[in-house]
Amino acid sequence: VFFQQERVGYRGRPFMCFKFRTMFVNADAAVHKDHLEDLMTSNRPMSKLDGVDPRVIPGGIWLRALGIDELPQLINVFRGEMSLVGSRPCVGYEYERYLPRHRGRCATLPGLTGLWQVNDKNNTTFEEMIELDLEYVRTQSLGKDLSILVRTLPAVIHQTYQVRRKKREARKQATVANAAVASSVK
Repeated sequence: VFFQQERVGYRGRPFMCFKFRTMFVNADAAVHKDHLEDLMTSNRPMSKLDGVDPRVIPGGIWLRALGIDELPQLINVFRGEMSLVGSRPCVGYEYERYLPRHRGRCATLPGLTGLWQVNDKNNTTFEEMIELDLEYVRTQSLGKDLSILVRTLPAVIHQTYQVRRKKREARKQATVANAAVASSVK
C-alpha cells in the first residue's frame, strides 16, 4: 500500500518520501527518468505519463489526479522533512541534472503543494516550473502559503477534470481507430 522513495529536500539533503502506491511493485524507473529528461530538455508542458503508463495500477490514475497518493507525506511534514507548501521534492537523478539556478528551488522545505501546482502545473514547461518555484522561494510568506493552500483544492479539481477529459479523448480516438481498421478489413 505504501511506497517510499529517496527524494531531495531542503538544501539538497536526501530524505525518504512516503506515498500511497499507484504503480506496480518494481516498476521500471527508467521510463520516468527518460520522460523527465525529455521534459527538462524540451519546451513541452510538464505532462504526466499517467494516461499511457502501463506501470500505473488500476485506479492509480485517480489517486494521483486527486492527490490522494500524496497524503502519507504528512508523515514527512510531521518529521520536519517537508512543509505543507513549497516546491515538490525531486528525485536524485533530476537534482543531478539541475543547473545551479535550478537548485535554488531547494532553498526551502519541499511541500505537499506549491505555487507551481496551483498555476496549471500540467501546462507549464520545466523552466516555467523552476521560475514559479524560485518566485516562491523569493517571496515566501504566511499570506502566500495560505493563498496557495486555498487555491490547491480548485487546482486538484481542475486536474481531475483534465484527466477525465483526456481519458474520454483517448477512448474516442480508440473508437475511431477501431472503426477505421474494421472498414479497411471489409
